[in-house]
Amino acid sequence: MIRTLRIFIVLVSLLITHYSILAQETTFHTNGPDDYREGLHAFVNATLYKDYKTKVENAILVIKDGKVLEAGAGISVPTGAIMHDLKGKYIYPSFIDIYSDYGMPPVIKSHAEEPQYESNIKGAYNWNQAIKADFEAYKSFLVNDAKADELRKQGFGTVLTHRKDGIARGTGTVVTLNTEKENKVVLKGNASAHYSFNKGTSTQAYPESLMGAIALIRQTYLDALWYKGLTDKKEYNITLEAWNNDQALPQIFDAGR
Repeated sequence: MIRTLRIFIVLVSLLITHYSILAQETTFHTNGPDDYREGLHAFVNATLYKDYKTKVENAILVIKDGKVLEAGAGISVPTGAIMHDLKGKYIYPSFIDIYSDYGMPPVIKSHAEEPQYESNIKGAYNWNQAIKADFEAYKSFLVNDAKADELRKQGFGTVLTHRKDGIARGTGTVVTLNTEKENKVVLKGNASAHYSFNKGTSTQAYPESLMGAIALIRQTYLDALWYKGLTDKKEYNITLEAWNNDQALPQIFDAGR
């Protein structure tokens, strides 16, 4: 009986080890992006930048199973490759910065001479001016040639930018770092929702502490839930309306440290 039990335990242990190994093979960290798209592709007639200062005209980029095989001029296109004619288009290798304030208006905080307890923002907005859920970055975004050039030299080609101001900062927008007009640079208007524990340019006295910032966030979630459930809205709140709409977006929180 004891020998049978030991054999059973050994078999169970082997099975567990076997499935653990299988699990590691499917979830183990990969060196590079997890992109398993199959196929052989050739992008031809492109203007290709190998880096920020090396430009190749009439270039060919060959990709197999999601990885670059060759890139440059005078390259032979492999047999069976799917052809993509990129005449008049550009190819850049670049990083994406998902936490940027590129192209945003400057955040300048003024100081109230006396304690301010009520919001001084006119209109149908939230009672606390640190909650800026209604701010939409793409509406204030402006191309900045000098900053874009600086970021490109660091290897970036696209950024997710937002205004770093307030506890609820509104939405961020995805833009490329070229120097065309804004309507050709913005890739996605409302791409993300942003939050922090810092009230930013708000001149209201509340909140004054981390505990107060957390309490304000909790209260705003509850207020927005209540507002969303109203069947007969006797008042309209721009900020809470935007807050509820923002919940469908990726949520990014600046923890500070």
